Amino acid sequence: MKIRLSGGEAHCYLIPIEPAPLIVIAARRGFVMCGYLDMRAVEEMGVAAAKVRGVHSFNDVLNAQIVEATSCARQMGVSVGMRGKDALERMC
Repeated sequence: MKIRLSGGEAHCYLIPIEPAPLIVIAARRGFVMCGYLDMRAVEEMGVAAAKVRGVHSFNDVLNAQIVEATSCARQMGVSVGMRGKDALERMC
């Protein structure tokens, strides 16, 4: 599935596992991910990424607050506390 953002589009991925799905929304220059994924590994790869928690849908990811961001994402203007959608806009 794709979503439109003001700066472009992002691809949405959901793997239905219990107790909550694994969700990633990827823009051209980075992605927002759910709490399942390891920020330390992403940081070591030099990738722009931000994490949200407690999400069960793409809409949840877009509206959830960022709880962690890699240094590359922070250089793009992503910050803890902003909405997932706002982080993705900066990664387009």
